[in-house]
Amino acid sequence: MSSSNKRFLVLALALAGLLGLGYFAYTSFRGAAGPTLPAVPGGSAAKSGTAPPAQALPVETARVLAAALALDASAVGSLRSNESVVMRPETAGRIASINFQDGAAVGKGSLLLVLDAATQAAELDQARANLGLARSNYQRTADLFEKKFISQQALDNAQAALKVQEAALALAQARFDKMRLLAPFSGIVGIRNISVGDYVKEGQELINIEDISTLKIDFRLPESYLAQLKPGQRLEVASDALPGEVFTAVLDAINPLVEAGGRAISLRAHLPNREGRLRPGMFVRVRLIFEQRNQVLLIPEQAVVPDSKAPYVYRVIDGRAKRTPIRTGLRRDAQVEVVEGLSAGDEVVTAGQIKLRDEAAVRVVGDGSAGTPPPATAAATAGPGK
Repeated sequence: MSSSNKRFLVLALALAGLLGLGYFAYTSFRGAAGPTLPAVPGGSAAKSGTAPPAQALPVETARVLAAALALDASAVGSLRSNESVVMRPETAGRIASINFQDGAAVGKGSLLLVLDAATQAAELDQARANLGLARSNYQRTADLFEKKFISQQALDNAQAALKVQEAALALAQARFDKMRLLAPFSGIVGIRNISVGDYVKEGQELINIEDISTLKIDFRLPESYLAQLKPGQRLEVASDALPGEVFTAVLDAINPLVEAGGRAISLRAHLPNREGRLRPGMFVRVRLIFEQRNQVLLIPEQAVVPDSKAPYVYRVIDGRAKRTPIRTGLRRDAQVEVVEGLSAGDEVVTAGQIKLRDEAAVRVVGDGSAGTPPPATAAATAGPGK
């Protein structure tokens, strides 16, 4: 083969190789780029005004619930005895007897303590004797006055002496009674720290008595609730010492003075406690119910998007997000009342709103209402709507 033929063959092979590489690159590029759009009669896709469909954005949603809503206020309070007193002697003396058991129930007028009253008993006997003598003298004087043997002044002196002795007897009786301590009301006595033979001073604390058949509840609320408060309203009371139990109380009094420091109103209610399960000094949670409303629309609070004009939510309608302005009301337990803008059963976006625009295509990937309480238990704290 001549040299010219060899050069022609090499060039032909090189050209064929280049053509093969070009075809391979072209087919590879078409496969990676995807299928080509079909031709549109009358011009290109850009000229016809159509565009490829947008990719759907993943979102989580929840349904609008129609539930019962309690208009209420919550606070913490302390329990107090219906009646409470610490017995103290009015006169110093030595304890002669103790007539109760620690923690026992006593009735009104029961004798609790007796102090040594030997001196007072002697003074009482002396006063009784003097009173008897004064009565006899007055009777004789009155008889003589009727017979005109003595003057009116003598009769007046005898009558005055009788009254003086009557007062002296009353004073001796009072001093004697002060040595005996009686229960002022029915209740339960506390734990004593005294014994028979102890010498106690005037005003020294001896024993406490508590009437716990009914308990008082003292608590406070912000002044904004003043217009909604009135005696006779029902309260729900719960204690950490008795989990799961709710007691019913009644509002008794509203302090007319608003505390200047905290702008709060002091309130007092009473709670029947016949079984004695609650005790004075316990901490309780108080829920004051103003109004019970039905068919209130509730949505999770994460569905609400704040805005300078009005808050809004995204409703999901036929696979697209629809921006919907709303008016909200009460809030509690991560739930928001919807006063205007939604209906029961509407599907609202609870996660993924940041990337959304009005009429954007969406794809529901989860339910954001997992933490929504059942309608029967939904409640809200009283306050101004937003």
